[in-house]
Amino acid sequence: MTLPDNEKARLDDAARAGWLYFIAGRTQDEIARLLKVSRATAQRLVSLCLSQKLITFRLEHSITGCMELAARLTDKYNLRICEVTPTDPASAIAVAGIAERAANLLESVLRDDKPAIIAIGTGRAMRAAVEQVRPMDRPNHRLVALVGNISPDGSATFFDTVGRLADLTKARHYPMPLPLLMSSEAEREQMLKIGPVKRVHALAAKADLRLVGVGQMDKHAQVHVDGFISREELLELMRLGAVGELTGWAFDAKGQVLKAGTNRRLTSIPHPVPATALTVAAAVGPAKVPAIQAALNGRLINGLITDEATATALLAP
Repeated sequence: MTLPDNEKARLDDAARAGWLYFIAGRTQDEIARLLKVSRATAQRLVSLCLSQKLITFRLEHSITGCMELAARLTDKYNLRICEVTPTDPASAIAVAGIAERAANLLESVLRDDKPAIIAIGTGRAMRAAVEQVRPMDRPNHRLVALVGNISPDGSATFFDTVGRLADLTKARHYPMPLPLLMSSEAEREQMLKIGPVKRVHALAAKADLRLVGVGQMDKHAQVHVDGFISREELLELMRLGAVGELTGWAFDAKGQVLKAGTNRRLTSIPHPVPATALTVAAAVGPAKVPAIQAALNGRLINGLITDEATATALLAP
């Protein structure tokens, strides 16, 4: 049965309040301020969200505005899947919402009895998504890393996702036993010929789902902040026209992967162009809009999980 507009708006408000309270971790006073309502109204909206079962541990009610943005993005970029979450008004770069949706996507594949290969990138959004996956016994699936799991200092990277997801699901997993970058192009070519590395690459090429983050390419680029590339290497990539990166692969404003810079020494799994398997990026924030847009235009990805503010920016003329 179709709900009247005022009822749909009321449920939208309740869903937003529930999302802010249960997922973004806001207090009722903060929700009242962010939604510009009284504290008593905020409390009633959270209660309504629960009583109407709009949220359990996950947001179950699709907010109308988010659905409309997702539909427009799907149409504009010919996406196979698109999810838009509410934006946390107090933090334009909070990943809680997209992490919850990415976890939901992972679980939907993992619950299927048909054996699947899931390839995963690294970074904050990916780690946050994996941490929200419910423990389950799914040994029939295989997990493969798209990125090396060794940090520049030789230690295991803090943002390893495949190992953590394997702990939660009991799925067999295949880490990439290499640093993100080798010291030279020749060394990279030599390392990629090693048997275990070749098998990881071959397995990733058959992935049913690729889930990745999107990195911006500016002075705050995470690959630089986290110490994977030097300031000089970052500036060189920017001079070459890089606006973003997927699993370390730098690309320009047209979404074309660069054939120079650190890409020559990168050990990450290459991205087919156009993306063939379901390749979903989870990313938010105004600084990442140029990178996300380029990845979409270059067809490096065919799925997107983002928030309202980022979606709106992506749809701007």
